[in-house]
Amino acid sequence: MKKIIDFIIKEKRILNADMFLLVLYSPELPHIKAGQFVNVKVDGEPSTFLRRPISVHNVDEDKGLLYLLIKIAGKGTMQLSKLQKGEKLNIILPLGNGFTAPVGQHCLLIGGGVGIAPLLHLSKKLTQEGLEPVVLIGTRSKKDIVLQDEYEKYAKVYYTTEDGTYGEQGYPTQHSILNEHFDHIYCCGPLPMMKAVAQYAYSHHVYCEVSLENTMACGIGACLCCVNDTKEGHKCVCTDGPIFNINDLKWQN
Repeated sequence: MKKIIDFIIKEKRILNADMFLLVLYSPELPHIKAGQFVNVKVDGEPSTFLRRPISVHNVDEDKGLLYLLIKIAGKGTMQLSKLQKGEKLNIILPLGNGFTAPVGQHCLLIGGGVGIAPLLHLSKKLTQEGLEPVVLIGTRSKKDIVLQDEYEKYAKVYYTTEDGTYGEQGYPTQHSILNEHFDHIYCCGPLPMMKAVAQYAYSHHVYCEVSLENTMACGIGACLCCVNDTKEGHKCVCTDGPIFNINDLKWQN
């Protein structure tokens, strides 16, 4: 059931020039599946009328904590970056669907840019189920890598950087870990990267899910801003997604 909750900001961490982490508290925190998102109200910015959809980075249900990893991409997220400890943040949650249970034991999680955000919650859930997930993170440079220790708590983590300053040089689909066999791939990041991962999954007959990042204004399927064309017709990413099986998308060459 969706809730509208005023969270208290317990912590804000500036991670690099354009990414920050908010740790939020509420005793009413509902159960959130890995892959779901929230819609955040932005106060104090006159040009920002609509809520901002943010992936759920992590959850601590016992302590009532919600973690949001946010990249500054416009006036709305810039305003959110100015929030301070003790202030309130109004959020609608949980929204969308979540990642499905893994197919087989060998899971690969691939993230690029701020698309790494939902993979921490997913890594923790898979680990709690007795699995040993592998995470592959792609960034432009070493300076763009954030929260490295957090991901390494739950998974074996590999990296690619476009400039070769950390991990293997290139894109995630070029990493040598893809020479291994995986039963299930979960992916979130820039659209070209997700399409490249999907092509890899098609060609290797691997079950694959992606988290789409279409513009989601309302979060409940009313405004139709986030409609995506699928093999079964037009679907709202905010309600039918954001998680989609690649076989349902018109991505296959």
